[in-house]
Amino acid sequence: MSTATSLSDFLRTRRARLHPQDVALPDFGGTRRVAGLRREEIAQLAGVSVDYYTRMEQGRVSNPSDTVLDALARALRLNEDESRHLHQLARPRHAARPARRQQASRQRVRPMLQRLLDELKDVPAMVMGRRMDILAWNPAAVALFGDYAAVDPAERNIARITFLDPASRELYADWSSCARENVAYLHLEAGRNHPSDPRLAQLIGELSLKSEDFRRWWAEHPVQDKTSGIKRFHHPLVGDLELTYETLRAADDPDQALITYAAQPDTSSHDALHMLLAWTAPTATGAHQSTD
Repeated sequence: MSTATSLSDFLRTRRARLHPQDVALPDFGGTRRVAGLRREEIAQLAGVSVDYYTRMEQGRVSNPSDTVLDALARALRLNEDESRHLHQLARPRHAARPARRQQASRQRVRPMLQRLLDELKDVPAMVMGRRMDILAWNPAAVALFGDYAAVDPAERNIARITFLDPASRELYADWSSCARENVAYLHLEAGRNHPSDPRLAQLIGELSLKSEDFRRWWAEHPVQDKTSGIKRFHHPLVGDLELTYETLRAADDPDQALITYAAQPDTSSHDALHMLLAWTAPTATGAHQSTD
């Protein structure tokens, strides 16, 4: 999971998904020896030499300028998350983070996030930490996702549960979409904050070994931040639910996020969620923190 390898994989996968007609280049027909655009075509679009782009794709260019990276992002038709990811891979901030000591220690939930979690009664919510670890959750989240307290603390991880717990394939109505989002977020996580995190590398290695789906999607190098959207569930107690999720991060600590799931008022999903929480209320006593 070296930064140079990740940069190389990212550039190659993005180049492979483009075709001459996508970028207004002439296509002279015939069989192309590479998937997508050639290196010289990307170099032409970005206004750099073929040698420079080749070395960039091989991870042999140190500290490229923002101007060059922005030009490559335009040439490769990157979206905002992908463009930011390119900058982070090409210019890793090793010196900016006293990372090893911080990453080796267990994260603790920020007090304010814990207070918010305690106040949320009718909204399933959890606090996600580095590597998509589950740091804390409320009773409503237990009702929706299951009891995280019954999961080994070392295995309380959103991506790990999604790929390795068979129940997740039944819970998520569109499991493959949810799972791919997790892969995309882990790629972003690896490039953004923790390119040398051994626990993240261990997680990626385990999922690659145990899940063919994860291994295939990881090789495609998707990139997507976890912000907001809609998740569809098929819950064993109340059936189909469509919930909107929001991810809230503190500006001074992006390594922790409060994720909430809510139903639109006056919908069948709202009624089903209300029913689910009412049925499970007797066993719910308060928000929980993950413990090691």
